[in-house]
Amino acid sequence: MMAASLLRRDKRATAAHLKADLTRTDNSSGLRQLQDLLDAVLNPEKPAADTEALDWCKCLIAGGEGFEEFCKTVRSYDNATLCGLVWTANFVAYRCRTCGISPCMSLCAECFNNGDHTGHDFNMFRSQAGGACDCGDSNVMRDSGFCRRHRLRTGENVPSIPRDLLLMSEMVLPRFILCIIQYLRDGYIEPETSAERDLQKVLQQLEPQITFLEELTKMGGAMRTVLTKILTNQQTYKELSMGKEDNLYAKKNYDKYLSALKNSGLVSVEEKNQSAAADIAVGAEGGAGAMVLLGTTAPGSPDESTKEEDQDGGQSVGQRKRVKLSSSTKDPYIIDSLKHKCFLEELLFWTIKFEFPQKMVTFLLNMLPDQDYKITFTKTFVQHYAFIMKTLMKSHESDTMSNRIVHISVQLFSNEELARHMTEECQLLDIMVTVLLYMMESCLIKSELQDEENNRHVVVNCSEALLKNNTYWPLVSDFINILSHQSVAKKFLEDHSLLMLWMSFVSFFQGMNLNKRELNEHVEFESQTYYAAFAAELEACAQPMWGLLTHCKVKETQEYTKTVVRYCLETLQIWFDAIGFIDEPAPNQVTFHLPLHRYYAMFLSRAVKCQGLDLDSLLPDQEMLMKIMVHPLQIQACLSEIHSNMWVRNGLQIKGQAMTYVQSHFCNSMIDPDIYLLQVCASRLDPDYFISSVFERFKVVDLLTMASQHQNAVLESEQERPMLEGALTFLVILTSLRIHLGMTDDEILRSEMVSQLCMNDRTHSALLDLIPENPNPKSGIVPGSCSFEDVLSAVADFKAPVFEPGGSMQQGMYTPKAEVWEKEFDTIMVVLRTVYRRDVQSAMDRYSAFLKQYGIHTGNPWPPYKERTPLHPCYKGLIRLLHCKTLHIVIFTLLYKIWMDHQNMSEHVLCMVLYLIELGLDNQVQDNKEDEEPCIEEHCHDSWFPGTNLLSNLHHVINFVRVRVPETAPEVKRETPPSTSAEASSYGQNLREAQVFSLVAERRRKFQEIINRSNTEAAQVVRPKSSSTRWVSPGTPPQLVTEILEIRESMLSLLVKLHQKMSSKQNSLSASWLEDPDTSHHAHGDGITAIERILTKAAARSCQIKRSIQDICGKVCPPVPPKKNSPCDKKALDKEERRQRARERQQKLLAEFASRQKSFMETAMDVESPETEAAMDLGSSEVMESEVLYDCVICGQSGPSTEDRPTGLVVLLQASSVLGHRRKNKQPKQLPTSDEEHIYLADTCGVAHDVRLTLMQQFFKDSSCLQSVSIGWDGGVYVQTCGHTLHIDCHKSYMESLRNDQVLQGFSVDKGEFTCPLCRQFANSVLPCRPGRGTDSSGWHTPTNKVTCVLVKEVEDLQEKLGLFPTESNLSKEMELVIKDIKNTTQKKYMDYGKNPGSPDNDFLFMYSVARTNLELELVHRGGNLCSGGASAAAKRSCLNQLFHVLAMHMRLYSIDSAYNPWTKLTQIAQHKDADGFDEERPEVPMLFRDVPSLLIIFVLTMPQPLRKEHFTCVIKMLYNLQFTQALAALSTKLSSEERQAWVKSGALKKNAQNPEKSFEALLNHVITELSKDKSVYKVNSEETTILSSSVWSPQSIEFSLQQFCLPFLRLSCLLQHHLYGDNLTGCTEEEEFSSLAVCLGLLSSAPQPPSSVHSASCLEWPFSAFDLVTQWCDEVTGRSLMHPEQSLSLLVQEPQWAAPRLLQLPDNYNIIFQYYHRKACTVCKKVPKDPALCLVCGSFVCLKGVCCKQQGTCECVLHSQHCGAATGIFLLINASVIIIIRGHRFCLWGSVYLDAHGEEDRDLRRGKPLFLCEERYRVLEQQWVSHTFDHINKRWGPHYNGL
Repeated sequence: MMAASLLRRDKRATAAHLKADLTRTDNSSGLRQLQDLLDAVLNPEKPAADTEALDWCKCLIAGGEGFEEFCKTVRSYDNATLCGLVWTANFVAYRCRTCGISPCMSLCAECFNNGDHTGHDFNMFRSQAGGACDCGDSNVMRDSGFCRRHRLRTGENVPSIPRDLLLMSEMVLPRFILCIIQYLRDGYIEPETSAERDLQKVLQQLEPQITFLEELTKMGGAMRTVLTKILTNQQTYKELSMGKEDNLYAKKNYDKYLSALKNSGLVSVEEKNQSAAADIAVGAEGGAGAMVLLGTTAPGSPDESTKEEDQDGGQSVGQRKRVKLSSSTKDPYIIDSLKHKCFLEELLFWTIKFEFPQKMVTFLLNMLPDQDYKITFTKTFVQHYAFIMKTLMKSHESDTMSNRIVHISVQLFSNEELARHMTEECQLLDIMVTVLLYMMESCLIKSELQDEENNRHVVVNCSEALLKNNTYWPLVSDFINILSHQSVAKKFLEDHSLLMLWMSFVSFFQGMNLNKRELNEHVEFESQTYYAAFAAELEACAQPMWGLLTHCKVKETQEYTKTVVRYCLETLQIWFDAIGFIDEPAPNQVTFHLPLHRYYAMFLSRAVKCQGLDLDSLLPDQEMLMKIMVHPLQIQACLSEIHSNMWVRNGLQIKGQAMTYVQSHFCNSMIDPDIYLLQVCASRLDPDYFISSVFERFKVVDLLTMASQHQNAVLESEQERPMLEGALTFLVILTSLRIHLGMTDDEILRSEMVSQLCMNDRTHSALLDLIPENPNPKSGIVPGSCSFEDVLSAVADFKAPVFEPGGSMQQGMYTPKAEVWEKEFDTIMVVLRTVYRRDVQSAMDRYSAFLKQYGIHTGNPWPPYKERTPLHPCYKGLIRLLHCKTLHIVIFTLLYKIWMDHQNMSEHVLCMVLYLIELGLDNQVQDNKEDEEPCIEEHCHDSWFPGTNLLSNLHHVINFVRVRVPETAPEVKRETPPSTSAEASSYGQNLREAQVFSLVAERRRKFQEIINRSNTEAAQVVRPKSSSTRWVSPGTPPQLVTEILEIRESMLSLLVKLHQKMSSKQNSLSASWLEDPDTSHHAHGDGITAIERILTKAAARSCQIKRSIQDICGKVCPPVPPKKNSPCDKKALDKEERRQRARERQQKLLAEFASRQKSFMETAMDVESPETEAAMDLGSSEVMESEVLYDCVICGQSGPSTEDRPTGLVVLLQASSVLGHRRKNKQPKQLPTSDEEHIYLADTCGVAHDVRLTLMQQFFKDSSCLQSVSIGWDGGVYVQTCGHTLHIDCHKSYMESLRNDQVLQGFSVDKGEFTCPLCRQFANSVLPCRPGRGTDSSGWHTPTNKVTCVLVKEVEDLQEKLGLFPTESNLSKEMELVIKDIKNTTQKKYMDYGKNPGSPDNDFLFMYSVARTNLELELVHRGGNLCSGGASAAAKRSCLNQLFHVLAMHMRLYSIDSAYNPWTKLTQIAQHKDADGFDEERPEVPMLFRDVPSLLIIFVLTMPQPLRKEHFTCVIKMLYNLQFTQALAALSTKLSSEERQAWVKSGALKKNAQNPEKSFEALLNHVITELSKDKSVYKVNSEETTILSSSVWSPQSIEFSLQQFCLPFLRLSCLLQHHLYGDNLTGCTEEEEFSSLAVCLGLLSSAPQPPSSVHSASCLEWPFSAFDLVTQWCDEVTGRSLMHPEQSLSLLVQEPQWAAPRLLQLPDNYNIIFQYYHRKACTVCKKVPKDPALCLVCGSFVCLKGVCCKQQGTCECVLHSQHCGAATGIFLLINASVIIIIRGHRFCLWGSVYLDAHGEEDRDLRRGKPLFLCEERYRVLEQQWVSHTFDHINKRWGPHYNGL
C-alpha cells in the first residue's frame, strides 16, 4: 500500500525523504519503505522497455539531487590511478614498443599525446577487436610512458568519500542488477529453438539499463568500489537470486536459469552417464597414454545425444572417437557444470549465453581499474573459460564473438602477476590445454599417411569450419599470451602430464592435409584447405613453441629442454607406430605439416646453441634417426617435384603450398627446422647411406650412369634435369646453410636482410615483413642484440623517392651497398628464401649488373661462392657428407656426363657440382683415422676410390666402368673382342678391374641390413642388382645389357678438360699457370673462373694435386669426341640447344619491343619536357603552305582535309575551374587545422568576375554586358590534343568497334570517350581541321604601308560583311557536332549568364569565352608570361588554331548590330543622338568598363576568315589605346587628391609640348580632368588612398604600373598571333617582356636600347585626336547618374593580374590533419563521417560515400567536385592518407603525398607510423591539376557511379 502512495509522489522529493530516513540511526522504517518501493518499481514482469523504473533508480541513487550534479560530485572523489578507457572496434589507438612491457600494450590518443614518446618506436592503429588504455598500469608498461595525468598518480590524494553520498547506491543497485539478471534469465531461449534475432530483441530492450550501468562505471573509482562490493558479495546473491517463496514469477525464472546451467560443463550430464560404460572401449590408440581423447560437443538433451550416436554409428572408431575426458585431469570443475556464487558470475554467464553483447563487454571491462574487481573477474572468467569456448564453437557469429572474447581476455592475461595467480590458483593452463584438445576433438579424421588401411593415427580435418574459420583463434591467442610470461611458461614446462597432453594435441596436426599426387586426370575440385592447415600449424603449434623457446635461453633451463625433447621423441615413436611406418615412405604422398619434427628440431637447436647441452645426449638411436629424416626429406624432394611440374594435375593449390612453406611468415617454423633436422641426421648417420637416400628420394638414381642412355621408370625425360638440379641444390643447401649450426642471431638477421635486398630493392616496411620474426623479434628490441635499423644501415643505401615525368610514384627504397654484392651476396640463402623462382633470376641479373658497372666481370656470371661461418663442434659430422665415396662417384659421373654432352645436363648442374667440390675442399675432415671403416668397406665392395677424402680422390684415375645399358645404346655396338691374344688378355684384365656402377640400390640394401638385423625386414628378398629394373615400366623396355666403358679420367682431368671446353681454347691452362698466386680475381666470374678457383685451392692444399694438374696441363689433348656418339643422341642435344636459342631470341625480341614502346611512349606522352618537335606541331605552319597534309592514324593514308572527307584532331574536352581558383596572392592558402582557422573564397578570380558581371547587369543593357566580359573562369571548356589526326569517318568506325568490344576499361564509349589509336591517350572528341586554302598565302603576311585610318575603315567594312551560311557539307556538320560536344562538356550553370538563358547573346558569350579560357590556360602553363619563348609543353597540347576556326565558323552566324558595334566607339566620335533616345532602354556598357581581351577575341572571331595580318595588327593597336586609357583611369583612382593635382599640372605642360598624344602625363592630365567632371568618382576613397600610398608616385613607378596593367592584354594578343599566323615567340627576360611583346605585335617598330627604357605611351597610335576619344569614353562613365560612385569605381579598377593557381598549403606532419579531421563532424549532416575527405582545392570537408549527405542519388564528394572544380575534384581521404581524383564520371587513386621517415606511403594508415609531407609529390599533383593531365598520367580509372 505504502509503495503505491510513494509511487504517486514526486520522485525527487521521495528520494530525498527516503535518504533522510535511511541516514538516521534507526533506519528500519526507511529500509522497509525502500524495499517495498523497489519491489513495485523493479518488477521484472513489466516490459524492460518501460523506462519509468530507470528514472526512479536515477532519482533514488542521487538521493534527491539532480542526477547530473550527483555524477559531478561523485567524480570529484575519483581515486583511480589508471586510465582504463575502453574502446570498441575501429577506434584509433596507439602502441609504443619502447614503453610497453607486454606486446599488447595500447594507449588512447589523449594519454598518448599527453605522454612524451619522441624518438620511440610507436605506431597508430585501428583497433580490430577493441581494447582498453593501459596508461598508469605499471604491469603492462613502463612508468616513463605514462601521460601527465596518470604519472602524477593524481588519484592518490583525493579526499575520502562521505559515507552517505553513496548510501542509496548501495541499497538500490543490488536490486537493479538483479532485475537485469531476471530479464536475461527470462529472455533466454536455447538456440536450438530460438532464432538469433530473439536474443537480439531481448538485448535491445535492455540497452538503456546496461547503458546506465556503464555510466555508473564512468563516475570514477568511488562508484566502481560500490559496484564491485555488490557484484562480488556472495551473501546478497544468496538472498536475492532465488527469489522469495511466494513470488511465482521469480521461481519460474530461477528454474529457467538452472536448466540453462545444466549443460554448461564441457561434458554434459547425460554424456557422463554413458561414458562410464564406454570407459574401457578405447585404449592406447588415442595418444600418449596420459590421456584418452576428449568428448565431442555436449548434446543438449538425452534424445539429441542418441541422434548423434546414430550418426556416428556408420563411421569407424578412428573417424571420430567419442571418448570421455581422462580421469587424470586434475580438477573436476573443468568438466562439471558451473555453480554461481555472486552476481558477477551470473552476469558473465549470461554475457556468454547471449554471445557477448558489446554493451555488456564494455561494462565488464570498464570496471577493470578496480583491483579487487579485476582479480574476482579474472577468476570468474577462468572458471567459465571452458563454457565460453563451447559456446563459441556453436555460435553462428563466431568472428564477432571471437573479437569480443579477446577484447576481454587480452586485458586480463597480459598482466603477468594476474596470469601467474590464475595458473597457480585456478589451473589456467590445464583448462586451456584441455579445452584446446576438446575443441580439436570435434573435427578429427583418420590419417591416410603411409599405410592407408591400417593407419591408427587421427588428424584434424582441415575442411571443418572450426579450422577454416579459425574459430580456435581466441583460445590459441590467449594461450600464447600467457606463455609469454616467464613464470607461467616455467609452470607449463615443469608439469609433465601437461606437456604430454600438449604433445598429443600437437600430434593431431602431424600429417594433416595430406596431398596425393594425381597421376591420370586433373583433379576436379581444387581444395583450398591448405590455408587452414598452414594457419593452424603456425598459430596452434609454432607460436606456442616460439613462446616456450623464449624461456629456454640459459643454462639454468636445461632440464626443461631435455623434458620437451624426451616427450617429442616419445610422441614421434607413437606416431611412427600409429601410421605403420617402417623404412620407406609411401610414394606420391606429401604432407607439409610435421609439427612434432619441428618441435624436436627447434628445442635441439636451442639446447646446443644457448644451453651448452651435448647434442648426442639428446639424440635417439640410429634407427630412429633414419625414420625421423624420412618425412622432412620427402618434403624437400616434393618441392622439387612440384617445381618440375610433376604435380600439375593437382591444380594450382599445390604450388600455393610449396610457396607458403618457404614464405617469410612460415619459413622459420617450417623449412628451417626441417633442414636443420636433416642436417642433424646427416651429421650422425652414415654419409653414404644419407647421400644415396637423397638421390633415391629425388628419383634421379637411374640418371647417374656413365652410359649416354638409360631408362628411368619414375621420371619423364623432361623432368630429369630439374629434379637433378633440385637434388644437387638441396645437397648444397644442406652442407652450406648455417642458420642453426653456429651463426649468431645478428649474423642470421644480416644474411636474411642481404638475401631479400639482393632479390629486389625493398621498402622499409616490406623488409620488416619479409624477415622472419625469430630469432630476432622485431617488436621490442632484445637488449644486447643488433637492432634491425643498425643492420639495415650497414648493408643498404637508402634511395630517396624519385619522380619520373610520367608520374609513376616511387617509394623510398633500400638497395644493397656495393661491398655487399661483392662480399656477402649468397645465392644459397636467396634460393632458400624465394617464394617465386623468378626472384632468383632477378637477384642474378642485379648481381651481373653490379659486376658490369664496376668492371669486375662482363659476361654472364655464375653465383659467387661464399665462405661459411665455422660449424659448431656438435655438427662436425656434417662435413663427412662431402667426403664420402658415394658423393664422389656421383660428382665424377656428372663431370664426365657434362664433358661428354649427355642429355639433361645443364650449366646449373655443373655449377652445383663445382660448389660441392669447393665446399669439400674448404671443409676437411679433421682426423683421417676414420677414413677406412672396414665394416663399411666389405659391404660396399667397390674400388672406385681408395678412401673417402676428397683431396686424395680428386686425382684418382678411374680406368674402366661397367654399366648396364639398353641394347639400343651406342655403347653396345662394339667390335668383336680383339683377335690377338695379347689384346685379349688385357681385355679380360679390364673386365676384372672395371668398376660396377650400382650406386644406390646396392648400398641402401646393405645398410638396411646392418641396421635392421634384428628386424624382419632383413629377411626380404634381396633386390635385383640394377636399380632401374626395380620399377618395370609398362610396355616392354629394351633389354639391358652390361657393357664396359673405357674412361681413364680423374676428377681433376675432367675439370681441366671442362675448362678447355668452356673457354673453347685447346690449351686454356698452361702448365705454368699455377705459379701465378694471384687469386683475387677468382671471387666473381663464370664457370671458367670457378674451375680455376677450385684447381688453385686444391693445388694449394696438396702438392700431389699440384703435380697432377701440371701433368694434365702438360699433356693437353683435345677433348675426345665421345666414341660412336649416336646421331639420335646428337639430335636430342641439338633440340635442347635450339630450344635454348629460341628462348633467348624471344627474350631479345621482347626486350627490343619493350624498349621501342618505351621510347615511343616517352615522345608521345612527354608531359614536361620542352621538346619543340611535337608530333606534327599543328600550331604554326599550316597557313603558309597552300595545302596542309594530314596522316590518319587509323587508315594510315596521308592527304588534305576536304569538305567531303574532313580530317580531325584527336582532342580531349574538359570543363575546368582552375583559372577561377587563382588569387592575387602568390602564397597558397593554409589548410585549417583548428576551429579558429577558416578559408574564405571571396578573393578568387572566378568570384571577382561573377561579381563584376552581376554589377554590370544591374545598370546596363544585357546584350552589351554579355560582350564586355568573358566567362569560363569556373567551368570553362579546355581543349587539348595529343597531336594525332584521323579521318572523321575512320573515327566513326573505330568508335563502332569499341562499342562492340566488351573488354573496355575505365572509359565510356557511349559518352564518346576513346583512346587515341596511336598513343593511347584519353580523348573524347574530334576537332575538324579547316581545309587548307589554295590562295597565295604570302599576301596574308606582307607588311603594309597603308595609313592607320585606311585600315580602320577596312576593318569596319569587314565587320559589316554578313557571314555567309556555309554550304551544307560533311565538314560543316562535323563542326556543328563539335560545338555541341563543347557545350555538353560543361554544366548548364556555367553557360547561362544572361537574363534570358539560351539567347544568341548568351551563346555568343559562351563561344568566345571558350577561346579566352584556352588562351588563358596556355598562358598559365607557360608560367604566366611569355618570357620563355616558343617552345613549351603546353604548346604541344594546344590546338588553338583549329579551335579558332571552328568557333569562328560558328560565330559568323551572329552579326553584331552596326549601331552598337564597339569598333565604332573605339575609332570614331559618336554623333550625339537626342537625349530621350536613351530612356526607353538601358545604356550600353561604357568602353572603360569593358574587358579588352574579350573585345579582341570577338573582333577576330566575327571577321571573315582568314584575317589579313595587317587588319589583325590594326585591331590590336586600337584596343591597346583603350587598354592604356583604362590603365590611366585605374591608376588615377589610386592617387591621393594632392598627387592628382600635381600630375594635372605637370600634364598640362606636356600637352603643349610636341606629340602630346604619346605622353602618359598629358593623357593622365586629360583623364583626371574628364573624370573629375563627375565629382563623386574620386571622392569615394580619398580617405583610404592617403593611408595606403605613403610612397610617392614617381614617373618610373607610374610607368611600371601602366606596363603591368597592359601586359596581360599584350600576352594574350601575342599568343593569339602566334597561333593564327605562326609567328615565333621570342624569349626574353622579365624586364624586357613589355618591349619584346610590343615589337612582336607591331606596336613598336624596333626595340629601344636599353629595352627597359621603353615607354608604354610610345606604343599608342590614335586614329584621330586622342583627347576627343578619351573625352568620349570618360563621358560614358561620368554621365551615369544611376550608379553609386563605389560601383562605378569598382568597375573602373579592373585587376587583370592574377597569381598562378595553387592547391592548399598542407601541414608538414600528417598527424595534425588526422587528429583534427578524423573526429570532426560534417557541416551538413552534423555526424562524424565514417570516411571523411578534404578538398585540396578549397578546403571543404566532405563525407566520402556517406549516404547522409546524398542529394538526388549523388554522394557528397562527386557533388563537391562538380561545384568546386566543374567535375574535377582532388580529395585527401583522412583515414587512408591517400588522394583520390574525381574526373567527370570516373575516379582514380592518385597515391599519397605523405610519406614516412623511410619514404613510403602508408595507405589506409595500416602501419600507423608518423607521416610527413613530401613536397615533390605535392608539386607533381599540383602541376597535373594545373596542366589538366590527370587523364593521361594516371592509368587506373574506374567509374564511380556517383557513389563517392
